[in-house]
Amino acid sequence: MIRILLVDDDSHALDSTRKILEFAGFQVVTAPDGQSALEYVRPTPGRSQSKFDLIITDVRMPRLGGLEFLRALSLCGETIPVILMTAFGRVEDAVWAMKFGAVDFLTKPFKRQDLLSSVELALKRSRARSAESVAAFSSLEEDLLIGHSDAILKLKDLIRRVACTHANILLTGESGTGKELVARCLHQQSLRSSKKLIALNCAAVPEQLMESELFGFEKGAFTGATAAKEGLFEAADGGTLLLDEMGDMPVSLQAKLLRALQENEVRRLGATQSKKIDVRVIAATHKDLKEAVKQGSFRLDLLYRLEIVGIHVPPLRERAEDIPELAYHFLNKANRRHGKEVHGFLEDTLDILAHHSWPGNIRELSNVIERAVIFATGSQISPAELPPHLIPAGPSFRAASSSSTIEVPIGTSLKEVEELLIRKTLEATSGDKNMTAKLLGINSRTIYRKLDKRPDKDSDKEIESE
Repeated sequence: MIRILLVDDDSHALDSTRKILEFAGFQVVTAPDGQSALEYVRPTPGRSQSKFDLIITDVRMPRLGGLEFLRALSLCGETIPVILMTAFGRVEDAVWAMKFGAVDFLTKPFKRQDLLSSVELALKRSRARSAESVAAFSSLEEDLLIGHSDAILKLKDLIRRVACTHANILLTGESGTGKELVARCLHQQSLRSSKKLIALNCAAVPEQLMESELFGFEKGAFTGATAAKEGLFEAADGGTLLLDEMGDMPVSLQAKLLRALQENEVRRLGATQSKKIDVRVIAATHKDLKEAVKQGSFRLDLLYRLEIVGIHVPPLRERAEDIPELAYHFLNKANRRHGKEVHGFLEDTLDILAHHSWPGNIRELSNVIERAVIFATGSQISPAELPPHLIPAGPSFRAASSSSTIEVPIGTSLKEVEELLIRKTLEATSGDKNMTAKLLGINSRTIYRKLDKRPDKDSDKEIESE
């Protein structure tokens, strides 16, 4: 049964609305004001959180009005759809309410059918939005959030917990870990998902242009300003603004950015009036901003304002157990992109991937797999199709068909040791002479000479061309 929380300080209106909803088959819980209603929807010690499918609340009430109640819900991270009722019907109240997640705005007195139609529409939108949000999150998980390591499970849980709040977020992590993708996940799971996510790379915009990019300008504000232009804060109003490479934000602009975050307003270059905005800021950086504060290149008060919630995106080396799953994901993407039919990896190949340090993180792994698919000649990717810098300096990686070490009795001749090492390395590379030559640091002629074989000319050319 659909459960509705009905909030109104007018006892007669509360009772009549309750009866309409109950007659229509809904389960109704009532509260006389926003403060009382808030106790129903947020957890308290010793009592779990009550579950409601919809909230219908009056706007003007004692203790905590409807608009303040709506804002408190959003700050608590609640995503319950809300319908507002009012006897005054001010346009500015309706606009403000919609920004904070209200799905409809009813003007009293309303007809029975108007109420039920509004409830039906709100519930349909809520279900559709939930389905879209789950689908969007699932598609975004494909690239970054694949895996079951402790590090990635913690990241997924943190994203889900903070996405539906309005708190500013600071994403930290090395280059290539997927901070922008995390920002997209946060936006898609937030109450702002129906609005824009706008991204700005602070390192890519010249300092003299960044202020106008963020805050916009009026016509005639400077030479060449032939028309007014809105800034990214205004463009992202109601949505999310991602400030990537935040550590490269010029010090000269940090004070103005801080004011925009504190006052929720911006003023265009050349303007005399400020404009109210409702924007969630997600900042991302690979730099240590606390160290930047010590060096005087970043404001401490701005750091506090940005890092209401901090999320660290782990490097790939800290989630090495996810590499095989990620590798197959990127393999499938590369197959589709290039029309190839590579079905998997030799065990040695996965072993090499798992033991690489991945300084370029997810981005590097994706590029390596795509390159390997392009050059693959068989149904499985072998070590020979990986970039040379990934190959270990010696025959230390595990082979599927043989041990990664050899035992030589004392007194064995050097010639026999060399031949045994070459043969074992050939076994480890499934007979790949190119790879054997690379691993042992010798050329093809040495391999054939030690094994008393004549080299094939084409093989020689292929090895020498490497």
